[in-house]
Amino acid sequence: MSELSASLDLPLGMAAPTGARHILRQVLLTWGYTDADWLDESGLLISELVGNAVRHGGGCLEVRVQAHGSLVTVSAADGSSVIPRRREPGPTGGLGLALIERFAEGWGIEDHHGGKRVWIRLRAYPAGGGDDRADG
Repeated sequence: MSELSASLDLPLGMAAPTGARHILRQVLLTWGYTDADWLDESGLLISELVGNAVRHGGGCLEVRVQAHGSLVTVSAADGSSVIPRRREPGPTGGLGLALIERFAEGWGIEDHHGGKRVWIRLRAYPAGGGDDRADG
């Protein structure tokens, strides 16, 4: 079973979360991850991850996705060393980290060239969930 990986640089701006969601969905489909519900949930988490980097992290520099069988990790690197924290939900935000904690298997933070890389481990790809992955 081989590991697959892809990375992309995104232009800074409020369109980055949508762009990341669409591009990474296509990457995951190309790799054989075809379960629609899993892809939708993954897209939500990717949007939140990148959106948080754009809003709070000095802009998103790089998005990376790595897959090894049913395990998929997505990360976003930005130029800020400020650590994400849970905020009270309100009309203008505060739901991102709560959503990530609710739907991801795990998340964490790594130093990245003076900034940080926030990673999320998506829920394991469902067994038999339209499993067309190249590595089976």
